[in-house]
Amino acid sequence: MSNMMRRIELARLPAGIPVDEDFQLRGLPLPVITEGQVLCTTQYLSLDPYMRSQISGRHLSGEIGVGDTMRGETISQVLSSRDPGFAVGDLVRCFGGWCSHSVHRASELTLLPGDFPKPSLALSTLGMPGLTAWAGLHCLAKPKAGETVVIPAATGGVGSVAGQLARRAGCRVIGIAGSDDKCRTAVSELGYHHCINRRDSDLAAALDTHCPSGIDVYFDLVGGDMLNIASERLAQGARVLLCGLMADYNSESRSAGPPPGLWIRARATIFGLVVYDFESRREEFLREALTLYSQGALHSNEDISLGLETAPAAFCRLMRGENTGKVIIAVAEER
Repeated sequence: MSNMMRRIELARLPAGIPVDEDFQLRGLPLPVITEGQVLCTTQYLSLDPYMRSQISGRHLSGEIGVGDTMRGETISQVLSSRDPGFAVGDLVRCFGGWCSHSVHRASELTLLPGDFPKPSLALSTLGMPGLTAWAGLHCLAKPKAGETVVIPAATGGVGSVAGQLARRAGCRVIGIAGSDDKCRTAVSELGYHHCINRRDSDLAAALDTHCPSGIDVYFDLVGGDMLNIASERLAQGARVLLCGLMADYNSESRSAGPPPGLWIRARATIFGLVVYDFESRREEFLREALTLYSQGALHSNEDISLGLETAPAAFCRLMRGENTGKVIIAVAEER
């Protein structure tokens, strides 16, 4: 076993969309664990848009400063343990960060069941993105059969699951994505009835065409102008899930948002969706999602890069909107 580990730190504050040079890879000695600690080696690392908000100091989970190790949820394997609850070889879910290795207390680790279908799924369809989609639809918006659900970032980590769940609820599901390839994936693999390419379409006109009776549920993962356009087309009694701010993450300022009159006119209910509020219902979500996955009724859409050193480029690609699914780094696999 090597006595060295690697981690990726923030080298400088990005100016707008991050570039590779905003990050640096550092090697350092492998930590020695003490009583009650567990040393893990990272297998898979989740990359998520909210990390850009952490860098800007605007995220509720905290701030990442220059010189800090980038944070992130991981699937890791126990390399050595001085806690009786964990054995060498156990797979765990934890916040190991952009690192090859991490040290944790037992309270920071969640054991992955031995029969879990594929470890990376605990960071995508069967993980936080899936829980977010399930919580937004099942617990908050509660779409009814026949209603129209519109989801931007349709093929991303949350959108890819939300689209499938809305379709299973009997809804007409319209996606919005940034390329023809993404739109094809949304329709052919993720259950969307139609997907609008926002880059080469008049979004307002396209929504008028595909949502002639208005939007009953808008699962907002983007914010910005797209939220304004959707809010102008809400059906009476609509539900709006405010979940992501992709349009603002690379900006120093926040967009103003829709005029409240648009929501009042629609008698809309607005939900602020924070997935941490639904952690207590993760097991309930997993029971349902694992059943659907085992039946082939819930599909994953992962964009996996190999090797820790690919994380900066993959994150920058994500923040440019060029990812093709939930972005994951297979840290234990080298290119």
